Amino acid sequence: MKTVAIITNYNISEKLAAAMKTADVIIPYVEKILIPVAYKERIMRSMNHKSQFSYRTPEEVYSLPELVIVLGGDGAMLDAARRIAPAGIPILGINMGRVGYMTELEIDELDLIKNVFDGKYKINERTMLEASVESKNGQQRFSGYALNEATVTNGAAARIVDIQLSDGDELVHTYRADGLVIATPTGSTAYSLSAGGPIVDPKLSCFCVTPICPHSLSARPLVFPDTANLKVKNICVREKVLHLTLDGRATYDLYYGDEVFIKRSPLTVKLVQIKEQSFYSKIRTNKFI
Repeated sequence: MKTVAIITNYNISEKLAAAMKTADVIIPYVEKILIPVAYKERIMRSMNHKSQFSYRTPEEVYSLPELVIVLGGDGAMLDAARRIAPAGIPILGINMGRVGYMTELEIDELDLIKNVFDGKYKINERTMLEASVESKNGQQRFSGYALNEATVTNGAAARIVDIQLSDGDELVHTYRADGLVIATPTGSTAYSLSAGGPIVDPKLSCFCVTPICPHSLSARPLVFPDTANLKVKNICVREKVLHLTLDGRATYDLYYGDEVFIKRSPLTVKLVQIKEQSFYSKIRTNKFI
């Protein structure tokens, strides 16, 4: 690996310092370290520029390297994952957030990055989902990807909405709830978990569908194979618009009659694993169980 990108918020002093320490660790092994050009002035002013740094556009940072190192929490990992997935580049996460479920190393474990260049690592491929929106006349209006989940909610207002869930042409259930979460196994420990959904081993091939605060005693989380073609339809007549949100970032408006089609994406996210830490030990450490 001769070209590596380091992604973080360089405007935060703590993360800038951590990125420079990370660069010092990998410089003996690489020829170029790619950094978003938006942070060039910040790095220059802090007197941290190194000859190996190459300042590039976001498109180049997420498509040219052989490895991307992300310093941050799970939010930073999710943002990077969506951008990097089309290029199939492995991601190594270093936790600078609170939980860091998706990251591999803590900030005091930077020396372990050397193992990547010595070939002492594994790649964990994580399933992504693809969500597309069609209007009631069948016109596709939006398409996007998510590593964790797609949610349909009322947005900021905490009011009950009506949502219909189908698998292909078969009606599954009609929900009265604050919303619906459709999560991958990776996303089962995020919003879906908070809404009462199950924790799912990421090696499984499935989707978890979890209603948010359902106004029903019979509405329970459901697990579908990831070969399912799920459809969520806005049938709420009381609200002008609902919202589709992917990984808590990208949001799209859903009008009455609009349908969200959700299926397994052909893209995957490749997470670098250095430590011999199992899925269950990680969720115990983070007190999910």
